[in-house]
Amino acid sequence: MSEIPLKPLGRQDIHRLETYLLIGTLLRSDVIERIKSAEDRLTWIDSLAVAAGALARQKSGMPIPRIAEELGRSEGTIRNHLNRKTEAGKLVWETYEMLAKGQIDPIAAVISAAGDVRKFKEELDKAVKERDELKEKVSVLEKQVSELRDKLNKVKARLQEILTLL
Repeated sequence: MSEIPLKPLGRQDIHRLETYLLIGTLLRSDVIERIKSAEDRLTWIDSLAVAAGALARQKSGMPIPRIAEELGRSEGTIRNHLNRKTEAGKLVWETYEMLAKGQIDPIAAVISAAGDVRKFKEELDKAVKERDELKEKVSVLEKQVSELRDKLNKVKARLQEILTLL
């Protein structure tokens, strides 16, 4: 925990805290689940990044107008994140508080996430395999439907011939 500065003193410390807050938040299992189900993932992740950057800069004593300028967002947006009025702001603050209390270890968080990534990859591989099998089945069924249509058309034609003979 000594490597992650809770009160950053310089640019490097700000960036280390900001990076940890973003990664630490993204790697939490509850956040991973939310991101999986979120329709606007990129917007959501961007909000987490802005909230992490804002909190790291605030902890260094930087004023809100300067934070807003550095992050390219409005002062209102920055205040909302810092005052926990946004979901991203709440989550990043929770991560900061867990780090401050020693409830999470940056290295352990990465190792834990690696297991989640491995599990996700296994699920993805399984889903891809199932999709490929279903595509194969659909292809076979489409061929059978085509053959049945041809037979049906032949039967119709033959039936028409018989009806014209009667």
